[in-house]
Amino acid sequence: MALKITISKKFEFSASHRYWRDDWSEEQNKEAFDLCVSPYGHGHNYELHVTAAGPVDPQTGMIINLTALKQNVSEIVRQFDHKYLNLDTPFFKDRIPTTENIALVLFDLIEAKLNELPGVLLDRIRLYERSDLYVDVWKE
Repeated sequence: MALKITISKKFEFSASHRYWRDDWSEEQNKEAFDLCVSPYGHGHNYELHVTAAGPVDPQTGMIINLTALKQNVSEIVRQFDHKYLNLDTPFFKDRIPTTENIALVLFDLIEAKLNELPGVLLDRIRLYERSDLYVDVWKE
């Protein structure tokens, strides 16, 4: 049996968002999104767990240099931190910033960044919107 090893690092950011579809009536939006339709948005303190996989380097004993992981992911997280995601980022001009969509965008951005590092693969991310609500994204 082959072994797989991963390492995870937690990042935090705060952001606000609004759920709304312009092509729906106000009633349709309220029915689908409830309180999340407030024109002023609402915010969360997100917790992002990034898990990298790869072989353990025999020289360092690590999958990835944690400083490199932190620097690369922090660059991405800064684009979301203290932003009104609908208006302050380019990522949600044409998609609703649900937890699922935020996680998908983060996965793509982090994967592209980590692909620049030799031998490191993004295994998965977990994005907590609240302590009782999170989304996992990974490739099968």
